[in-house]
Formats: sequence, C-alpha cells, structure tokens
Amino acid sequence: MSAFVVTPTPDASASGGELLRNVRLADHTSWRVGGNADRFYWPAGSEGLVRFLQQLPDDEPLFWLGLGSNLLVRDGGIRGTVICTRGRLKDMNRIAENRIYVEAGVPSAHVARFCVEQGCAGAEFLAGIPGTMGGALAMNAGAFGGETWSLVDHVLTVDRSGVVRKRFKSEYAIGYRSVAGADGEWFLAAELKLETGDVDAGKEKIRALLAGRAAAQPTNQPNCGSVFRNPEGDFAARLIESSGLKGYAIGDAQVSMKHANFIVNLGSARATDIEALIYHVQQQVAMRHGTTLLPEVRIVGVAMEEV
Repeated sequence: MSAFVVTPTPDASASGGELLRNVRLADHTSWRVGGNADRFYWPAGSEGLVRFLQQLPDDEPLFWLGLGSNLLVRDGGIRGTVICTRGRLKDMNRIAENRIYVEAGVPSAHVARFCVEQGCAGAEFLAGIPGTMGGALAMNAGAFGGETWSLVDHVLTVDRSGVVRKRFKSEYAIGYRSVAGADGEWFLAAELKLETGDVDAGKEKIRALLAGRAAAQPTNQPNCGSVFRNPEGDFAARLIESSGLKGYAIGDAQVSMKHANFIVNLGSARATDIEALIYHVQQQVAMRHGTTLLPEVRIVGVAMEEV
C-alpha cells in the first residue's frame, strides 16, 4: 500500500474545481427527482480533488455522485457537500497489453467501447451499466452475466483527508452487488486486466447486448436501473410481475410495463412517490411469495418533513 499527501489549499477555486450552493439534484439523477445539495463540488481532476478534500472541515458530510443512476435522492436533498465526478475524473488509457487505466468519472459504457477498440475483451458487459466506473466499483455492478470486480487488478482510493492509496482486489470482500473493505475511502481509479480480443467481434457483441437491453428495459423513460437485487435462485422481476404489480403506480412513479424490476418516472414523480412504491412492492412480494426483496438502489438524503 502506498500513499501521498498534497499541500492543502484554502478554497475550491485553488483546487481548479468549482463549488456551488443549493444545487438541484433532480438535474443530476437518472430518475429526475431529488431535493437540493447544500454544496456541490465539481473537481477539475484527481489532484485538485485531493487538495479540496484536505481543506474541508473534519465534520463536513460528504456524498459522492456520478451519473446519478442506482440512486434515489429524497425530496429534502442532501446535507453537506456532494462531490460530482460526472464529466470529471475522466482519464482512460491503455497502459500495457490488455491493461486499461480508468478514472472513476468515466461512464461504464465508454469503458466498454474503449476496451473493445483497444483489442481487449471481457469488458463488453459494462455497456449495459448506466453509471460511472466509480459507482460500478462501489457496488460491484453487473449486467449480462458479468460483474465489475471480475476485471479489477487494483484500484486507487482517496479518504476524506486527501490521502490516496493503491489497494488490491484481495483487500476487499466482493459479493453480488456488494463491496466491503477500506471503510472511509472512495474510488478514484482502477486498473483493469482483460483478455486479447477481436475488435469487430467486440463491437458486434456490444451492439447485440444494447439491442437486447433496449428491447427488454424502459431505456426511454427516467429510471434508476434495476430497483431490487435478484433473490438467490430467482428473479425480482418474476416475483413482482406474478404479484400483479406491473403498471402499478403511486403518483407518477410506476412499476414499468416493460420490465417489472424497473420503476419509471412518468413525468412529475417525487422521490416520496418512488420510495413509497418501492416499499409497496416489497410488502406485496413478501405477502404473496414469502420473499423479502432487497433494494439494489441506494436511498439517500432527507425527507421533506425533516427539513
């Protein structure tokens, strides 16, 4: 494990980033819902981000945001500082044969295409993950039978003091949609270890995967991706559909008619509606099938009545 520390700077502008106040998070989430963030920081790059972290108060709450998928921000918003990597932390390079370096802000779909173009195989499934690599690393995101951490050799992390560390896969407990270890650290980048592949075959595989995704999922409506984890030996979508919940709505939040493990925003849903629908689906599936569905989506922030 290695670490480095950069000299603190007094403000966000000195880090090369931008610090905004009272930012509407509905503009930064794939469900298009959510209240305001007290503070919203756009880093210019990883080194600037380190400098920004070093000058924050020790008790400042921090929340990291990528593309805002797999996330429900409550209507009362998020207290503290949101660090948004969308469009930032976007370096991606081939550093050796079948080795790809990718920063946390790069969309997973871009990683899939880049790897294929470099003649590397094994990352095509990332094209079906609607988030950044930082989020994919944090939850071991998966699609089409592949999982993010199957590709990882090592990662770079940063803690709230701005210390950057290199950590290997063996330092984490990796499971289905879960990653445990190195508490209090966030992912900055990863080095992926892939196989040699054919460029044309890889592109065709991605096209086929995306076509299947568009046919089966409501990609043209605001959603967060899969809402619930699949129970062992079964599928959340099957349990929800067989409970008669396809099309069930609370306000403008609706269980998708196309795929029952998706909840879509029909236009003016609130986070409160979506959260209530998640709870209703859990109750109905438990009552009818005796199975407790665990959310895959992360629910954060405060409810309006708490503000």
